[in-house]
Amino acid sequence: MEKLVFLKLGGSLITDKTQAYTPRLGILDDLARQIAAALRDAPGLSLVVGHGSGSFGHTAAKEYHTRDGLRGWSASADQFIPPEEARYWRGFSQVWFQASALNRLVMEALQKADIPCLALAPVSAVTARDGQVSGWDIAPLKAALAARMVPVVYGDVSFDEARGGTILSTEDLFEYLARQLKPGRILLAGLEAAVWADYPERKQPIEKITPASFEKIKSHVGASHGADVTGGMESKVRQMLALASEIPGLSVQIFSGEPGGNIKRSLAGENLGTILSTD
Repeated sequence: MEKLVFLKLGGSLITDKTQAYTPRLGILDDLARQIAAALRDAPGLSLVVGHGSGSFGHTAAKEYHTRDGLRGWSASADQFIPPEEARYWRGFSQVWFQASALNRLVMEALQKADIPCLALAPVSAVTARDGQVSGWDIAPLKAALAARMVPVVYGDVSFDEARGGTILSTEDLFEYLARQLKPGRILLAGLEAAVWADYPERKQPIEKITPASFEKIKSHVGASHGADVTGGMESKVRQMLALASEIPGLSVQIFSGEPGGNIKRSLAGENLGTILSTD
């Protein structure tokens, strides 16, 4: 799959992360049109799209601390949790509901742009252990790719063998999929034009980060803007660099998807923002 690309539409890009449950519908429509144009221009392109939860899932997750695990959890499937702990599982359900609500808006935009896409809800297929993907039957996703469809995954809750339940980010999902499918590029589109060496001043964009150079600048790259329970920029860069070190030839790109045409340009192979690689 030499032309396989993973594209993430960040939660900060498709929602207003400073306002709870606020989608950026005009941006979503524009992004979908750019993806459709890129697919038309490159018929051999295989694409997996992921998206963040932004002010939808992260707002509920922050209230209930869902990422950290669920109280009252027992590994025994036939042992019910105490009633006083049930509110935390209601929170788990609320995070799922909000993440899936945003996914519906994303899918509507992609369908409107005439993209043959299919949402694959992580909660129904992915299991975790201590916050990491431990199992995922990706046969349906591979079948969608073989059928020239665009599978869509997203940050979602997951049952966790150690924590009871947790939240898996799109980067967590991409990390697992990349090991199985070996994409050539992972494109992470958000609001930030690049990774900054002087966040939050944003005067010194970093063109390229390697594992060696990251150690020198990691304390300055910044956190996330608005609600985010799965880590900010430093965590994202660290995770993607580790993946690039593991998969030969993989490059990861962090850039802004907001300027008109940036998604199409990146899918066409143009380097925007900051490149993460091993050399």
